[in-house]
Amino acid sequence: MLINTENLIAKDSSVQDLKSEVEYRTKLQNICNKIYAASNLDDILVNLKNEITTLFEAERITVFVIDGKTRELVSRFKSGTEVSEIRIPVSISSLAGYSAVKQKLININNVYDDKELTAVDEELKFDKRWDKKTGFVTKQVLAFPIIFKKYLLGVIQLINRKDGSSFKTEDEQAVEELAKILGIALYNQKRIAKTRSSKFDYLLENHIITQKELDKAISDARLRRENVENIIITELKVPKKEILKSLSEFYKVPYTEYNPNFPIPGDLLTGLKVPFMRNNLWVPLRREEDNIIISIDNPQDIQKIDDIKALLPGKNLKFHVSLKQDILDFIRLFTQDEKELAGIDDILSKLREESEEIEEVETIIGEEDSAVVQLVNKIILDAYSRRASDIHIEPYPGKQNTQVRIRIDGACALYQTVPYSYKNAIVSRIKIMSDLDIAERRKPQDGKIKFKKYGGKDIELRVATIPTQGGLEDVVMRILATGEPTSLNKMNFSEQNYENFLSAISKPYGIVFVCGPTGSGKTTTLHSALSFINKPETKIWTAEDPVEITQRGLRQVQVKPKIGLDFAAAMRSFLRADPDVIMVGEMRDKETTHIGIEASLTGHLVFSTLHTNSATESITRLLDMGMDPFNFADAILCILAQRLVRTVCNRCKQPYTPSLAEYEELVREYGQEAFEKNIHIPYSNDIVLYKASGCDACNQAGYQGRMGLHELLMGTDEMKRLIQHMAKMEDIRYQAIKDGMTTLKQDGIEKVFKGYTDLLQVRKVCIK
Repeated sequence: MLINTENLIAKDSSVQDLKSEVEYRTKLQNICNKIYAASNLDDILVNLKNEITTLFEAERITVFVIDGKTRELVSRFKSGTEVSEIRIPVSISSLAGYSAVKQKLININNVYDDKELTAVDEELKFDKRWDKKTGFVTKQVLAFPIIFKKYLLGVIQLINRKDGSSFKTEDEQAVEELAKILGIALYNQKRIAKTRSSKFDYLLENHIITQKELDKAISDARLRRENVENIIITELKVPKKEILKSLSEFYKVPYTEYNPNFPIPGDLLTGLKVPFMRNNLWVPLRREEDNIIISIDNPQDIQKIDDIKALLPGKNLKFHVSLKQDILDFIRLFTQDEKELAGIDDILSKLREESEEIEEVETIIGEEDSAVVQLVNKIILDAYSRRASDIHIEPYPGKQNTQVRIRIDGACALYQTVPYSYKNAIVSRIKIMSDLDIAERRKPQDGKIKFKKYGGKDIELRVATIPTQGGLEDVVMRILATGEPTSLNKMNFSEQNYENFLSAISKPYGIVFVCGPTGSGKTTTLHSALSFINKPETKIWTAEDPVEITQRGLRQVQVKPKIGLDFAAAMRSFLRADPDVIMVGEMRDKETTHIGIEASLTGHLVFSTLHTNSATESITRLLDMGMDPFNFADAILCILAQRLVRTVCNRCKQPYTPSLAEYEELVREYGQEAFEKNIHIPYSNDIVLYKASGCDACNQAGYQGRMGLHELLMGTDEMKRLIQHMAKMEDIRYQAIKDGMTTLKQDGIEKVFKGYTDLLQVRKVCIK
């Protein structure tokens, strides 16, 4: 009998294929069953890693899940140890991202073959940066979206067949089945997590941490006797804000994060004991309408809340959740001075017990009382440490609390509220420190505080008291800048203004004016100019009120109008003291200005400041004061108008491309013709501006620090001719622009394009 060998071979081959297919399906079913039955998905995936890669004969596997917060694909489980986590956008910029967006299978034989990728989709790309970062070379990729009830939950991705061949049709069917099981498992896990309420559900649901990481953090916290929150922050590198959001969702109350610039609620701290607040982890933060906001670590602690209500009877309390360390930091900020001496609770409560039965408590509080002394010292020290330029003490009539505000980077912010009973004592204490008449409350007074005598730090303050409604007095204290002058090349001059200003201050004689309102940095600029020309061969005299910045080589005189040593008298003395350069703090009257111009015409270089709004207005102002136009024209070298504008915070500023409308607004504000001549940046998508965002470094303001805006009018021959003829301000302005002057607003807009600030801040400080 003849046997058909070919038929037997074919039959044997089909039996082997069937056997292999059955084994394949059996292995797949076992994997799916284990995933479906698993109580901990992360653990089971780790245990099944080898089984899954062996089934598909793949080198690596990655299971991505959707990050609920950022809407990114984040690797929940993966092979390889080169990177701890992979995050990719849900977009066609990667293969897994494409699979998620299109919600379909991807099977690529060579990810570096652009033709193969284009055949799938013209826009499909392979994200090569992970290969570059890890050194692992990707070739074949099989990816399938994980979906449950039309909800995209993630993507499963297999990489590189071990034999170098492409993934097969049976692999495509198997990965689809595996993805369905993973979808059910992920959905069930999320549903179970919702029923099991925990302080950290938000972190788990948004895949910021895994359940395994949380369990380990809880275990470590027990062993070390630390807070779980601290472990999560320090070891798992979870931002504090994310933990606060999680606590806020769990306790159903708002959260408050510690901020070193938080206003001190002095009136709410009266009578409260710091040890009690510290031990029980709570602190009052502020008043909000009729409510008192309390920061607490556990808003569901009934015993603790009852104790707080007993201490603040009859008050409407609203609770915010905060971390333990943040509450302790708030208590330290609110209650301790720089030297960690007396707490504010002592300062504000010491006299309260003595005066509870007296209706008008302030009548028995003296300006020399230790509580008042410590309170004033703390206000000054705190303002100085927060980089404030001014302190405003603002009492109100009756039993309204006194407000203390401080100005930082040109903007006022509430620093503290002080009980009404201290309003008179605080003002009297500041008057004593300033050597002012404490009995005189009907007219303004000016003085100065050398704080080193009282608080240890070498701080000098200029003090002004002003009578206000209700028989009260406001006090404004300016913290005077000390130290070395700023270098001229760090003053943010434009290149043209820098060169022109240097040429003016390098002349052997003439007069240079810097103008602007109070606090615009005029004195700082003049001292920077003096620093540039301060050489051993140059004799420089200055008359200032007060002497804020000191320089070696300058002979500086503090004017004292009360004894007749005003600016004019000082200048007359300087002319007899062999000067090369004279700097006068301010030319506020005809006599001083006249002497300054005469000095500049007799071979001296004179610097001074003026309180005017622009460079061109300064000329008309000086002529209106009665200056001889011919002498003034001969003397003038330049007039620099200046403003200080807030700059966007470097840590949190956000780059963006302006819209065409915003670009056109900037051009219109600058002036179309001048813009094309000076800047000439055509509109395109390559233009990058910056906008304020807000972070801890800038106290959520989005701005930190200030820089100068400059308007420099040069004393050209044509300008001198106009001054001699006492021309109109419009003609002087036209000529100055013709000579190359950029206005304050134009200089500000140039700095907007350079990314230093924004148009809103420029508009706040200048008009033209």
